Amino acid sequence: MLEKISIREIRPADNEALAVVIRNTLAEFGANHPNTVYYDPTTDHLYELFQAAPGSRYYVAERDGKILGGAGIYPTEALPAGTCELVKMYLVPEARGLGLGRYLIGRCLQEAEALGYNQVYLESMPELKKAVGIYEKFGFRSLPGPMGNSGHTGCAIWMLKQL
Repeated sequence: MLEKISIREIRPADNEALAVVIRNTLAEFGANHPNTVYYDPTTDHLYELFQAAPGSRYYVAERDGKILGGAGIYPTEALPAGTCELVKMYLVPEARGLGLGRYLIGRCLQEAEALGYNQVYLESMPELKKAVGIYEKFGFRSLPGPMGNSGHTGCAIWMLKQL
């Protein structure tokens, strides 16, 4: 099934569809809390966000012209040198369970290493426990508190992976 899915970098026309995927996914899992990406105004302008940040990438998964989700890396403010954040990793329900999420995470980790990062940070929520389990399989380890300044103080899970 993955062979029919294309992975490409974000385009300006993707903004609206990606914002819907992100917000619908958070609402589906009851994770549409204040101080999360759900309410972050940059969620509606992901193309511009990633274009303005050197050392960032965002990959979009698409099948038959429909956006299935995406994932990216971003040099979040106040992270230690050599660290980026795995961000905006969301998929529509019909795209889950196909290995697409694992593929996107792997692609992001490879790109982070190619860009010279030596560790990748992420923030999540207890409601997204299945994703947290996948992050652990990739070697992410729990942290006692947040790193950097994502502005998403509604997140309660922080993880880090050494590259």
